Amino acid sequence: MNLIYKDLGIIPYKTAYDMQFKIQEDVQNGSDDHLLLMEHPKVITIGLNADSSNLLVSESFLIQQGYDVFHIRRGGDVTYHGPGQIVGYLIFNLKKNHGGSIRTFVHKIEQTLIDVLTEAYGITAMRDEINAGVFIGLNKIAAIGLSVNKGVTMHGFALNVNTNLGDYAPIVPCGLKTRSVTSVEKELGHQVDLEQLKLKLNVKIRNTFEFNNKKGEIEI
Repeated sequence: MNLIYKDLGIIPYKTAYDMQFKIQEDVQNGSDDHLLLMEHPKVITIGLNADSSNLLVSESFLIQQGYDVFHIRRGGDVTYHGPGQIVGYLIFNLKKNHGGSIRTFVHKIEQTLIDVLTEAYGITAMRDEINAGVFIGLNKIAAIGLSVNKGVTMHGFALNVNTNLGDYAPIVPCGLKTRSVTSVEKELGHQVDLEQLKLKLNVKIRNTFEFNNKKGEIEI
C-alpha cells in the first residue's frame, strides 16, 4: 500500500476542490491513496450541515472583503482557510485500505496532528470526545471535515500554523460558539517554517496509516 504525496504550494480553493474529484475517481478505479498539502487564499467553506447563523455577515460582504465563498459536500459546519494555514486533503481508499470506519479514520488524523504538534513543537494538544478536530484547551488549532464516496475519502484537515486568526472574525468556526481558535504561531510566540512542517506531516501520516513507501519514493 503506497501513498502519492503532492505539495501544491498556494492554490485557489476551487482548483484544489476540482482536483480532488478527479483524484477520488482515480483512487476508486485502483490508483494509490493521495495526500495533498497546500495553502489557500482567504476562503470560507460551508458544509452540508452548516447552520446559517454561524456565518455572521452576508456572503456578498465576505466577497467584498476579499474572501472566496463555497458551499461544498463535506461534513462539518462553516470553516475558514487562508495563508499560513496548512490544508491537508486525504484521498484514501477507506474501504479497501483503512478498515472502512470513518470514526477510526478521523481518530487517526487527529492523532497524527497531536503527535506532530507535540514532537516538533512541544505543544500539548488533545482531541474532544464530541467535536472532531484538535484543541489546545478550549481553543481549536485544527479542523477536520470529510466526505466519502464509493469507499474513498475526500477533504481532510486544516491546521492553523502562521494563520491570521483575525480572518476568522466573520464566522463561528465549525459552529463552536463557546470556543475560539489558536495557531502554532500564537502558542509559540513566533512563526514556524511551513515547508518543514509539511514534511513532518507527510512522514507522520505515512507512519500512522502504515504505508509501505518511505518519504520521497513517490513525491510529485
